Amino acid sequence: MSDAAPSWHDWLMSDRPASRRQAALGRAYSGWRTFTRNRLAMAGLAIILALILVAVLAGVLAPYSPYEGNLTTSRLLPPSWAHPFGTDDQGRDILSRIIYGSRITLFIVILVAVLAAPIGLLVGTAAGYAGGYVDAALMRVTDIFLAFPRLILALAFVAALGPGIQNAVIAIAITSWPPYARIARAETLTIRQTDYIAAVRLVGASPLRIVLRHVMPLCVPSVIVRVTLDMAGIILTAAGLGFLGLGAQPPMPEWGALIANGRNYVLDQWWVAAAPGAAIFVVSLAFNLLGDGLRDALDPKAER
Repeated sequence: MSDAAPSWHDWLMSDRPASRRQAALGRAYSGWRTFTRNRLAMAGLAIILALILVAVLAGVLAPYSPYEGNLTTSRLLPPSWAHPFGTDDQGRDILSRIIYGSRITLFIVILVAVLAAPIGLLVGTAAGYAGGYVDAALMRVTDIFLAFPRLILALAFVAALGPGIQNAVIAIAITSWPPYARIARAETLTIRQTDYIAAVRLVGASPLRIVLRHVMPLCVPSVIVRVTLDMAGIILTAAGLGFLGLGAQPPMPEWGALIANGRNYVLDQWWVAAAPGAAIFVVSLAFNLLGDGLRDALDPKAER
């Protein structure tokens, strides 16, 4: 009688994978099991998924228009059943503005990650693999960016480019790539000494192919973890620019701009600034929890 067919778990966790596909799926499955054991990371993931859902369904979930209010009857109303987060100085429902503001937050986070992470990854791997003058030149440029606080440097770029959500995204992306370059360079310095890279070099692969096809994929997990942990900083920088009037412009319901609008009423009508501030806090905490979970799941030295 033949043995029973192996289960999906046994197939994925096999220490002798029969193909690259099985090995890749096994690593992903092992990482997911490690991630799910971290309850705080799962809570962070749940909050971020809820944020995405709220952003997608903002038109359905928002009870009122985020741009229109009633100055005569709805101005600065405290939280109630009709307005759970109260209203602002223009009579607009704060909950509706926070819901629509989630779209702007996701827009900023996604675009900054898409722009900054590849730049940092490319600069770091090129510097680490090439070494010599190339490494020195690229790392000195990186050090110049790291010498300034992110918000101050972003303020300088936005002042040069002009206020607006698109310019704020560009400014934040320009100031966000140096840490990713540092991480990628450190990883590359270790990877380039391995027998695996030496074998690829012996078969005649060009330096560009080695960097793009063999070094960069091995640096991606570390960069992903750092990007996730940086999301909170990106959100706070965007909120800081919005608070100063250099990010999203009125009447866009950006969370930092909402706090700036409520600072004049913080003592008496505290809900105007407290609600968007709580939204920033919760989402930033969620990204930090998610980043901690991904760091544990993607660590190749961790025991599964």
